[in-house]
Amino acid sequence: MSYRPITDFWFLARCKYKDGSKRYGGYLGGFLERARRLVGASINEPVLHICGGNAHLYPYAGGYGAQDERLDLDVAVKPEHLWDCSVSIPHQTFRGSEDWAGMIADPPYSAEDAKQYAPGADKYPSPNKIVSLACKVLPVGRKIGIIHYIVPACPKNAKFIACVGIVCGFNNRIRAFSVYERISE
Repeated sequence: MSYRPITDFWFLARCKYKDGSKRYGGYLGGFLERARRLVGASINEPVLHICGGNAHLYPYAGGYGAQDERLDLDVAVKPEHLWDCSVSIPHQTFRGSEDWAGMIADPPYSAEDAKQYAPGADKYPSPNKIVSLACKVLPVGRKIGIIHYIVPACPKNAKFIACVGIVCGFNNRIRAFSVYERISE
């Protein structure tokens, strides 16, 4: 029998934050708690939100955990990791005591979209690079999920686990949430 990745389709709500603030991009309503399940991280385990922006303001229960941390290049969002994810990804939590249970990436979907964020288009992180770097630092058996317009190539040390189509209302572009599991060093 051949292996086939999980597939699904999610119709989600527009982004909103706990404090009512507005920001270009951000997790769609209902996304994060579903994404956590696919990357296999409980709400009590640390997840790194790559290009995480205001992920800590996600308003729905089961989405953003107390041990979660954000990696971002925008000083204004005060991420725990002010870091360029196209160069490297930290292998442990900011507290430095434990490895990540999983990672969820929500980078700009194009260089044009990247212009909407403080780091700008010249710092646009390639989705392939994000997945590749994450699969170098995640413990074997742990997963990275990335929401984007493209489905990144699967690194040699990983297995493609899932692909979910995501829309937010009518007349909007479809996105894909792709999940990869690190299977070897």
